[in-house]
Amino acid sequence: MASRGSSAARREPPRREPQRRPAQQRRKPVQSKSQRRPPRQQSVVIPFTAPQPRPKQRRRSISREEAQRRQELRLRQQALEAEGKELAKGPVDLPFCLLVLLLMSIGLVMLLSASFPSAYYDDSTKNNPAYYFIRQGVFAVMGVAAMLFIGKINYRRFRGVAKSLLYVSIFMLVLVIIPHNPIAHTVKGATRWLGVGDLFSFQPSEIAKMAIIIYFSDSISKKKDLMRSFRYGILPYAAVLVATAGLVAIEPHLSGAILILGVGAALMLVGGINWGWVLGALGAAGSLLYFALFIVGYNTSRIQYWLNPWADMQDKGYQLSQSLITIGSGGLLGVGLGKSRQKFRFLPEEHNDFIFAIICEELGLIGASIIMLLFAALILRGYWIALHSRDRFGSLLVIGVTTLIAMQTFLNIGVVTGLLPTTGISLPFFSYGGTALSIQLAEMGVVLSVSRQMKPTKAG
Repeated sequence: MASRGSSAARREPPRREPQRRPAQQRRKPVQSKSQRRPPRQQSVVIPFTAPQPRPKQRRRSISREEAQRRQELRLRQQALEAEGKELAKGPVDLPFCLLVLLLMSIGLVMLLSASFPSAYYDDSTKNNPAYYFIRQGVFAVMGVAAMLFIGKINYRRFRGVAKSLLYVSIFMLVLVIIPHNPIAHTVKGATRWLGVGDLFSFQPSEIAKMAIIIYFSDSISKKKDLMRSFRYGILPYAAVLVATAGLVAIEPHLSGAILILGVGAALMLVGGINWGWVLGALGAAGSLLYFALFIVGYNTSRIQYWLNPWADMQDKGYQLSQSLITIGSGGLLGVGLGKSRQKFRFLPEEHNDFIFAIICEELGLIGASIIMLLFAALILRGYWIALHSRDRFGSLLVIGVTTLIAMQTFLNIGVVTGLLPTTGISLPFFSYGGTALSIQLAEMGVVLSVSRQMKPTKAG
């Protein structure tokens, strides 16, 4: 039994267990191209911090009435702008334009009459008797072109250049007083001009006057009741006036500083400042004027020989005494156009600051009175345009320009006749100075621009 069992056990083959292949050798199921996954891309880490979202600011909720008021204000402004564009195409004020052209024409004739002896005897003019007249005529043509061009511009656009023009004028005034500046010109101890040799020169104070007018008109027109406060109606404008007039006075140019202060004060007064501040400003101005005229050495001699020019007719009082002699020589009807005797190297500055004395000598009291009446008509017409201007800004612009012409005319005639101390101030449209004439005519263009949009007046 044992042997059978053992033989049977030997007959049966041993069962083999299936051998498993290692995991590396197992066949992977075949995948289609669509089922294959793309290889993973390595992510790139950006070393910048992600921007944080800004917290949303809640808009201030406004009431329905406030929104309606803003809408009405916006529509009204758009209507005014559209109306302004239409009115800007209107005609200029013809009487004002004719008065400007008439004064300029008479001024050119009188300049030729007063300047030809000096131009003939002066070697720098190549002994050309018409030298000053030709140069002044060229600038007069340029000025008339500028006047007509500016007269066609809508004056509201001047608001955009108010601050930039003020900054440029202050920069040029600083350039004038820089020592050893190659573009600054000194004449008779006063450095007032910028330019390149004898080819072209101008006074930055002339640009500063117009800059003050435009800037003050723009700023004051935006304030109404605020002008009565010291913080908004006095302090900012006083600072600008003191800075600008101070730079002009350092040149020295006392008359220019007085004009800047005067036109600025006039615009502030019309703008609605408190009369208490006006009285205080007049007191301060009087104190400064006394200091400048009687204490500062630059003006002390002028005061002494203004009160009595005959005390030193050959030196300190020569100019004023010769001016009075020239005026007295004209009499009632004058010696005739072109027949002045004092212009033959007797009266200094006969074609510049003291040209009104030549007018009195050649045209007499009647002719000089007619010219003064023309100036008065121009000034009154300017104020009339200001009263009928379309808005506050235009009114202030015209008041500033007209006040500047009025002050300059009064000061020049007052100096020539001995009413005021002698100082360098020109007569508008008459005195020699090409750039000054061009700037004055451009200022008249500003008035004409405002006159295009005047309110309609009643007939009769």
